[in-house]
Amino acid sequence: MFKIGALEKLIHELNRLPGVGPKTAQRLAYHILRTPDYSDKLQTALQQVQDSVHLCAQCFSYTDEPNLCRYCTDSHRRGDLLCVVEEPADIMRVESSGVFRGKYHVLHGAISPLDNIGPQDLRIKELMERVDAGLEGRSLSESGEPAPKIIEVILALDPDLEGDTTVLYLAKALADKQVKITRIASGVPIGSDIDYVDDRTLGRALENRVEL
Repeated sequence: MFKIGALEKLIHELNRLPGVGPKTAQRLAYHILRTPDYSDKLQTALQQVQDSVHLCAQCFSYTDEPNLCRYCTDSHRRGDLLCVVEEPADIMRVESSGVFRGKYHVLHGAISPLDNIGPQDLRIKELMERVDAGLEGRSLSESGEPAPKIIEVILALDPDLEGDTTVLYLAKALADKQVKITRIASGVPIGSDIDYVDDRTLGRALENRVEL
């Protein structure tokens, strides 16, 4: 029986990472081999992540804090603004803009009937509980402090079929919650040439046009 070598196994596992193709996986594997202490550091980092990182009890992002993440415990962030994203990594992308200073809620995916992913598979129930708790002045934490009243829910979901489906579902579910519902704009990227913009993106840009 053909036996797969250790190097081939490493390349195979690296190739399974999102966005890492066979050639990139091979380059990464040889870099690890050429750097004597790198494999030990990588192994330690992976073990620390596995041991200490978990979901935040409130927004469901990843954190190594005991209970709530740093975004949820930051008293300088607005508790009445809630940005809903699909994945924890999306929080870093929103933060990089330097514009949003509210709190977050991570759904961990989007509604996709073709993949058998429905609302019950996402953190939508917890989102509704956060909104309801704020409206009713109830507490969602062990501190007993009432949850902040949310005045706006910003849906920062991908502008694809799954994202659109999820936005429609959330808009309907939140319609009677006395909260403003918005979605981040999509359209022509800054610095791009309109000649190279696809029809769907250009259509979104026209739909989301603003008055000057």
